[in-house]
Amino acid sequence: MAEKLFTDFEHVSSKQWKQQIQYDLKGADYNDTLVWESPEGIKIKPFYHADETPESLYSNSKNVPFQICQNIFVFDVEKSVRRSLETLQRGAESLRFTIEDKNIDISALLETLPLEDTVVYFNLQFLDLAFVQQINEIALKRSAAFYVQIDPINQLAKDGNWFTDLNTDFDRLTKIKSTCTSINFLSIDGMLYQNAGATMVQQIAYIASHATEYFNRIPELSGTIVLEVAVGSHYFFEIAKLRALRLVIDSIASEFNPDLKFLILTTPSKRNKTLYDYNVNMLRTTTECMSAILGESDAISNLPYDVLYHKENEFGDRISRNQLLVLKHESYFDKVSNPADGAYYIENITQQMAEKALVLFKEIESAGGFITQLIEGSIQKKIQESAAKEQELFDSGKEVLLGTNKYPNKDDRMSHDLELFPFVKSKPRKTLITPIIEKRLAEKIEKERLETE
Repeated sequence: MAEKLFTDFEHVSSKQWKQQIQYDLKGADYNDTLVWESPEGIKIKPFYHADETPESLYSNSKNVPFQICQNIFVFDVEKSVRRSLETLQRGAESLRFTIEDKNIDISALLETLPLEDTVVYFNLQFLDLAFVQQINEIALKRSAAFYVQIDPINQLAKDGNWFTDLNTDFDRLTKIKSTCTSINFLSIDGMLYQNAGATMVQQIAYIASHATEYFNRIPELSGTIVLEVAVGSHYFFEIAKLRALRLVIDSIASEFNPDLKFLILTTPSKRNKTLYDYNVNMLRTTTECMSAILGESDAISNLPYDVLYHKENEFGDRISRNQLLVLKHESYFDKVSNPADGAYYIENITQQMAEKALVLFKEIESAGGFITQLIEGSIQKKIQESAAKEQELFDSGKEVLLGTNKYPNKDDRMSHDLELFPFVKSKPRKTLITPIIEKRLAEKIEKERLETE
C-alpha cells in the first residue's frame, strides 16, 4: 500500500501565503508589485494555489501520442515521392503535401506510398472539385486517411481575394462535401493570425469565428476539421492557448453538430525566427514543439532552422524531424497522457484565455461575423494594433531575440547564403479586402544589417 507523504505538515491556505507575502513586501502593494498583465490582458500572479484553482477545465481522454508530420512542397512528383519514402523511413509518421498546381499527377504522387498506415494532409493552394474528387477516389480504393486542407476564408484573408468569389467558393465546398465522402475536406488556417502578430486571445477567437462561418454556410457539416495553429515562444501561455482553443471550439461546434471533431496540426511560428544567428532557431522550435505537445496537439510539423533563407533541403528537414523524434521517444512525451492537467498556473491562464476569447468571439458574431469583419477591415486593424505593440517591445529591447536585438554577432554574414527572399514581399494588385500580412519581428534590423555587409 502506498504511503502518503507530508501528512505531518499543516495545510497552508492561499490566504496565509498572501499574508506572508504582504508582510515581506513591507508596505508595498501586492497587486502593483507582483501581479503583471500580459498583452492578452491576462493577470499573472506570483503564485497559484489549489484553493483558487478550478477543477481541470479540459482533459483529452484519447490517450494517443502526437504524430510527427513532414512538410513536402510538390513541384517535381518523382522527387516528392522519393523524399516522402525517405522521410517515412527516417521517422516521419504523416505527410503534408503543399500543392500549387492542379495539373499535378496526384495518382503518381500517391501510388507507391504506404497509405494504409500513413496519414496524409493535402495543403491545396487552389479550389478545384475534380482534383479533390481524384483524391477521394484514391482514399476509397486504398482505405487511406486523407485530410484535404481547403480554406477559402484563409485565401481571402491572406490574399485579399477569394479563389473565385464567395458564392462560387462555398458552392464548390458544398459539392465536395456531398461527393467526396471518403476524405475530410475542410481546414481552418489559424497560423496566419499568429504570424501576423495577433495576440493569443485574438487567435483563439478568430479561429473560432472563422470556423463558425463554415458551420453556418455549409449544410449538415460533419467529419473532422483540421485546425492549423502556430505556436510562439511563450512556453506556458502557448500550452494554455491550445487547451483553451479546444474548449472554445468544442463548445461552439456542439451547438451546430455534436459529432464534429477537430484535429489540431501545430507548427512553430515564423514571427520570432531570425536570419542572423540562425542556429538559435533550433532552440526556439524545440520549446515551441514542447508547448505543442503539452497542449495536446494531434500532429506537429516542425520548421527547419534555415526555413527563412534556404529552399527545402535534406539536412534542415532531418534536423527538424529529429527534434521531434528526440522529444517523442527519448524525452518520453509519447508515454504520458495529459501531462499539463492539474497544473494550477496552466489551468488558471487556460480559463482566462477561454473566457476572453469567447467574449471577443461574441463581439465578432454580433457585428456580422468573421467575413463581414474582414471585408470591413476590423480584423486587420486589430491584428495590426497588436503587432505594432509587440514590434515596439522588440524595438525597445523589452522583447528579446538572442543574436538579433541582444548579443548580436557583428561578424555574422548572410547575404551570400540567401536562396529565398526572407522579408515581406510587395505584390501590388487589385484586391477585395486589405490582406492580413505575415511579418517577422526582426525584419527591420536584418535589412539594415544586410545593407551594411
